[in-house]
Amino acid sequence: MESLLQVGIISSTHGIKGEVKVFPTTDDANRFKKLKEVLLDTGKETLSLKIESVKFFKQFVILKFKGFDSINDIEKYKGKRLLVTRENAVELKEDEYFIADLEGVNVVSDDGKYKGVLVEVIETGANDVYAIRLEDGRMLLIPAIKECILLVNLEENRMLIHVLDGLLDDTSENEVEKKS
Repeated sequence: MESLLQVGIISSTHGIKGEVKVFPTTDDANRFKKLKEVLLDTGKETLSLKIESVKFFKQFVILKFKGFDSINDIEKYKGKRLLVTRENAVELKEDEYFIADLEGVNVVSDDGKYKGVLVEVIETGANDVYAIRLEDGRMLLIPAIKECILLVNLEENRMLIHVLDGLLDDTSENEVEKKS
């Protein structure tokens, strides 16, 4: 499991006094109010930054970091990721998981067959959708609902799913084209 979790990406500077606009990649942008520090992934190193102030503007969080007092101090970090340690992450409720922990999990169907690997979690608003790369290279998109996701065991790196009728057609595209 990842020890660092992404909470946002610096999208641009904000004003000339060292503030940045951050696109939050966390479900709850208000969590920035409680954070005292974040880790900045520069691509070469990870810097610990103390949060001095937090504001909100549209879908962005405006952050001011201690020691960064001009646009010149912070401008070079546009596009960089902001991370937190697992200890500073939000507490999860039952049946909630961090996306970083789900990606790479082996997926097995309730008929006992290995299906593939979960490669992406797509956030749709209503419910997440899990993109699973099947053994034959095709993608299976499965809704993250109780009827489909039967068990998640991160310690065993395993997810048990039920594939609803119509989600996975076993005929190949060539066979479908021949019938047309």
